[in-house]
Amino acid sequence: MKCFSIDLDGTLLNSEHKISPENFKTLQDLRSEGHSVIINTGRAFEDVIKFEEIKSLQLPIFSINGTVLYSNTSEILYEASLSHTILSELLPILKELGLWIMVYTNQGGFPCRNPMIQDKTDDEIEPIFENYDYDQIFERENLKIYKVMAVSRKDQLEKIDRAKEAIEGKLEVSMASSHPNNVEFTSVEANKGAALTRYQKITGEHFDEIFAFGDGGNDLSQFEAATTSVAMGNAPFHIQQEADVVTITNDEDGFSHAVRELLNI
Repeated sequence: MKCFSIDLDGTLLNSEHKISPENFKTLQDLRSEGHSVIINTGRAFEDVIKFEEIKSLQLPIFSINGTVLYSNTSEILYEASLSHTILSELLPILKELGLWIMVYTNQGGFPCRNPMIQDKTDDEIEPIFENYDYDQIFERENLKIYKVMAVSRKDQLEKIDRAKEAIEGKLEVSMASSHPNNVEFTSVEANKGAALTRYQKITGEHFDEIFAFGDGGNDLSQFEAATTSVAMGNAPFHIQQEADVVTITNDEDGFSHAVRELLNI
């Protein structure tokens, strides 16, 4: 069985955060031909199923960089989480650097999740995080922490590198960046590549070939797990260098182009 593991933002979605008719047609054709099609994204499940195209196809969804795996019927197959101790150690480091911090949990995002700020200017984003009380997160009952995402202003990208340097080797977390101005922290058990292996073990399915599509640093683990990795034309050059194939951009239906023209599927 062929598996198609597809990132969302910057890959299947265009710059307007939409799935084009051409890309949707390709998803439908892959499904009708009996291939396994998986959405493998940094987004939370709630921010994935809002796309009617994905909802209608009933695809398995690997959310939050492989932290929570959902079946095609939205059943949770696996979940990993960060301890409250890890969160309490992460927060002061990221706050000290002046980064905007989003905490993804089983009870929502605090103060929000990334899609809610994607189209806002830095000045519009600032008030969302200014003086936000993160201590109230620890008071919630039965809370599972899936991801901590730190975002910098677009003219302060060096803060992301400083955050990585401050945490690398000091805290037991998995680190990845889906965009140059962010860094995402998840359980060491969670990444997009590990999710592909884990899913096969859980379901008993076996993928003879895995085609992984992505554009960011959080896609590198699924590139490593794939038999063929495809980077988008809009991906940073260092991401393209890690891929077997480079397609055209997400605004040019690069996913569909790769499937039909480059891979002849």
